[in-house]
Amino acid sequence: MKFQLLPSLALLFGLGSTQAADLTVSAAASLNNAFQELAPAFEASHPGTRLQTNFAASGALLQQIARGAPVDVFVSADQSTMDQAQAQGLVKAEQRRNVVSNTLVLIVPAGSPQQPRSLADLTQPAYPRVAIGLPASVPVGRYTQQVLQAAGLWTAIEPRIIGANNVRQALDYVARGEVDAGFVYATDAALVPGKVKVAFTVPTAQPILYPAAPVAASPQPALAQQFVQWLLSPPAQAVLARHGFGQPR
Repeated sequence: MKFQLLPSLALLFGLGSTQAADLTVSAAASLNNAFQELAPAFEASHPGTRLQTNFAASGALLQQIARGAPVDVFVSADQSTMDQAQAQGLVKAEQRRNVVSNTLVLIVPAGSPQQPRSLADLTQPAYPRVAIGLPASVPVGRYTQQVLQAAGLWTAIEPRIIGANNVRQALDYVARGEVDAGFVYATDAALVPGKVKVAFTVPTAQPILYPAAPVAASPQPALAQQFVQWLLSPPAQAVLARHGFGQPR
């Protein structure tokens, strides 16, 4: 998988050095817009450091790190993926922090003539195509699968699934009208209000929390730890809140 590295935000804290420092952050796809807003302000306030960002499904990012990708900080959209990273010794467990929260929603194309009122409605003929992130690698897909299994609907809906490689792809499928409904995060649905509409919020058994942790192989461990801590600061949380994310619980 090719890295999408966006030059931006980086001199998180003044380190008393005039030498440029790069920090590479691999973050869940749903954080893309929020982190890009954080970046310029961060760099303006801390000249001399650049934040390189890489966005993809959390599972794909984990695979990149496991293969030796040069990453300093990993931010996952779920606990399970970070747990895997921790079990493999890829991140510093003692510096792991939950940095934001999110919610799961069911969306339909904005021009859809019908709108489901319950999960059970997705078993009806009006919804032959439902976009769901691939549960094996996409956290939003795992959340969705768990919800549908708990409701006893997974077997009925599984044949209708159009798999998405990340949450933004699921959003695009719905926005383009290529599917009849889809499961995404509330923050993603808010990006294209004229193209999709939220049918309802989907309660999950566990809160959707995004953990962040420095990568164990980072050549800049102090800066990586500072970035994780900075994400919990009032200025960073304010930017994340503007993008619809909730505070970590």
